[in-house]
Amino acid sequence: MRTIKASEIGAFLYCRRAWWYQQQGLESQNQAELTAGSAFHQQHGRQVALAGILRGLGWILLLAAVLVLTVGLVIWLTP
Repeated sequence: MRTIKASEIGAFLYCRRAWWYQQQGLESQNQAELTAGSAFHQQHGRQVALAGILRGLGWILLLAAVLVLTVGLVIWLTP
């Protein structure tokens, strides 16, 4: 009994002919496009990670500003 992988099911549902070619061991003829797509997704992943880091840094800076404002008000209002 052969195990069917989830990627095979996805390939079959997307394009039965492409799945059949894959089962025959034939490579796709659009290797340049596949390589470019992989590079695009890697770059996008890096941008998403950077956005998450910058968002976290923004929260830290906001909290620091609130802390500085609070300390400044306490010192200014203390007689």
